[in-house]
Amino acid sequence: MNTKQMRPVAILAGSRIPFTKSFGNYNRIGNQQMMTAVLKDLVWKTNLVGKRLGDVSTGAVMKNASDWNMTRESVLGAGLNPHTPGYDVQRACGTGLETAWQIGLKIASGAIDSGIAGGTDTNSDIAGVLPHEFSWIMMEAQKEKSLVGRIKKFAEIKPQYLKPQFPAVMEPRTGLSMGQHTEKMVKEWKITREEQDQLALLSHQNAEKAWAEGFYNDLVFEFNGLKKDTFVRGDTSMDKLAKLKPAFDFTGTGTLTAGNSTGLSDGASAVLLGSEEFAKEHGLPVLAYLVDAEVAAVDYVAGEGLLMAPTYAIARMLRRNNLKFQDFDFYEIHEAFAGQVLCTLKALESDEYCKKMGEPKALGSIDRSKMNVKGGSLALGHPFAATGGRILASLAKMLSQRGSGRGLISICTAGGMGVTAIVERP
Repeated sequence: MNTKQMRPVAILAGSRIPFTKSFGNYNRIGNQQMMTAVLKDLVWKTNLVGKRLGDVSTGAVMKNASDWNMTRESVLGAGLNPHTPGYDVQRACGTGLETAWQIGLKIASGAIDSGIAGGTDTNSDIAGVLPHEFSWIMMEAQKEKSLVGRIKKFAEIKPQYLKPQFPAVMEPRTGLSMGQHTEKMVKEWKITREEQDQLALLSHQNAEKAWAEGFYNDLVFEFNGLKKDTFVRGDTSMDKLAKLKPAFDFTGTGTLTAGNSTGLSDGASAVLLGSEEFAKEHGLPVLAYLVDAEVAAVDYVAGEGLLMAPTYAIARMLRRNNLKFQDFDFYEIHEAFAGQVLCTLKALESDEYCKKMGEPKALGSIDRSKMNVKGGSLALGHPFAATGGRILASLAKMLSQRGSGRGLISICTAGGMGVTAIVERP
């Protein structure tokens, strides 16, 4: 049997719309419309209009039934050759990075030469769904052969069956929201309110500086009248953050607030990946390379921290690549909550915790001045499936500007999962 050597996976470009607070600027704009706009911008600025790519993978977490084939429909509206396929993926908040991993593996294996990965999410265009009981009655009514029979079935409809249902941001197996789970985590790891607010403040300061220096100018394009992420608060302060009330634990011991937790967000992002041959053929500079990725899960139902899975993924990924936690120039750790980031870092500094993961000792601490240096999700926003593409494109640009280096990506997700990745520029 012939064996193939895995090829490097080049990150060639990225694009996204401004991230914004849900139920505002992007009201009534659906996932497909946002995803199509991002793909179209990415295709246009890389001169790929009319070209056939190997594959396109995107996804959304908050999805309407009409979006059942969202990626393919978005591809058909993006200006690519219609022979470009597309498919949907969903791994909660890790969706965007998961799509890049899948497209990257196809390129590395030689199955395709190019592809786009991305994600989109909106809470501002969710269709209410009637309960199953209503649907069951309607289906049974269709089977009735007489009008009287159908009317009798319709009479079984109760008022509560006419109340629309909307997705809830909670874990089905525990009945707790992600914020409530994180409250449990910060208590376990003894993370203070001040530590969380300090991390949130730094995220906003870094994001404001990045926008001011023009870092995002070629990564973000104007959409629906917005030119910039609307969450960024360069004028916030520890005093302002301290005045905010707890948002999830109202017993008097809660420390998570609207200031140190991500708000509901709308947005979309995408990244162009390709082989080195594809990049050369199309005159596209290689920003960096997607080297490896890992996914993990924790038993949060039995008591592990819901958002601690990235610790396992990081440890396994580092071991596989013979790297230390300190061997990186940039750390892009998704800030679902400031407390979750701090719990992750503290756990990796713990011998006891790391030994439970099968490591001989703690992975150790990192230089936090290298973390989320262009702002994190607390400041930029977190449209669930779009965060991975936002981080990957930004990190690739940072490494390109630096000239060489290595970056680590860590994203926690609902369901007690985590996705991580290594990005390098030799």
